[in-house]
Amino acid sequence: MNKVMLITGAAVRIGAYIAQAAHKEGYNIVMHYRYSKAQTQDLQNKLNQIRPKSCISAQADFDKQTDFNDIIKTIDVHFGRLDVLINNASDFFPTDLDKLNETEYNKLFNSNVKGPLFLSQACYPLLKQSKGSIINMVDIHADKPLKNYPVYSMAKAANKMMVKALAKEFAPDVRVNGISPGCILMPLDGSACYDKDEIINRTALGRQGSEHNLYHGIKFLMENDYMTGEIIKVDGGRSLHM
Repeated sequence: MNKVMLITGAAVRIGAYIAQAAHKEGYNIVMHYRYSKAQTQDLQNKLNQIRPKSCISAQADFDKQTDFNDIIKTIDVHFGRLDVLINNASDFFPTDLDKLNETEYNKLFNSNVKGPLFLSQACYPLLKQSKGSIINMVDIHADKPLKNYPVYSMAKAANKMMVKALAKEFAPDVRVNGISPGCILMPLDGSACYDKDEIINRTALGRQGSEHNLYHGIKFLMENDYMTGEIIKVDGGRSLHM
């Protein structure tokens, strides 16, 4: 179908799952990465073996002053269009307010707010041509803060407002929506304010979700062209008990 999707943080975990699922459905894929070049190249090669010239990658560090127009030029040269931007990349770590420093603050706000905002701005002209859409990965803790993660929660609250603000600014040409995951994947370093069993016990459906559940929500937002400014919780009812 020749539609093109740009996914930030596409090397591993949720981003990699989205890339593979969308590719399977016919999308051409642009994989953004920060440090994970080898993992990105491996997945890119895998997707191109399935369908030649269907996947490219682009590096950008949201902690630095990045010229996202370089990424847009690359997309334009290779594919000539962009239909969906998935703002998935995110730093996630606890912050002790007694020891909080500017570096921690900047890392969390750069990855969750600054990067998605300026990338959305750069993508807008191509998305406007295709009547495309932007989907931000928000978080249920944009509504109620996660204990020991105050700055992360604040950054995700800004990300949530970004969805609503850009939906107004980019209408009627580009739709902007969001997904708020609950208990989908546990942190790689094992850090969390509650252990896994306690989180699941506070989830109404009594089980952990999967990347598949998230992608179904993304598909719904991509395909329903009369939705903008909306944020869907995919949390198994976790937010009912927060």
